[in-house]
Amino acid sequence: MDTERQPENAQGTTGRNRNVVPVKVLFSPDANEVYLRLNRESGRLKASKSLLRAIDNKIELVRQNFLYGAPIAKALIPEEYREMYGATNLFHVKLPLFWRMLYSIEDGTGGVEIVAFILDILDHPSYDKKFGYKRR
Repeated sequence: MDTERQPENAQGTTGRNRNVVPVKVLFSPDANEVYLRLNRESGRLKASKSLLRAIDNKIELVRQNFLYGAPIAKALIPEEYREMYGATNLFHVKLPLFWRMLYSIEDGTGGVEIVAFILDILDHPSYDKKFGYKRR
């Protein structure tokens, strides 16, 4: 069961409408590196196979609704993402084994197009470090 699904309103549709314009999904070099590594490991490691399957599933959900992920406050967007990718918005999606997928959305070059740019796919300790969260 998908725990991030939005509740249905009285008309039976979710609070966030499905996309009316096409969404193109691109990977940053860092995210692509992680994706390829998981793909290589998926034949022999169950955890990698599970993560890879979840990433593919979540990417499809982002294609259907680019606002699928949970928004991250602008003040919390790591400077690294602002500088490297010009990110002005950031969303996170929960993955199995406490991993996270981070993406930003922007207007496409073709006019009526949205690009969901996957910035990072990382485990929870790396996510905590990137956002400055400390262990208790």
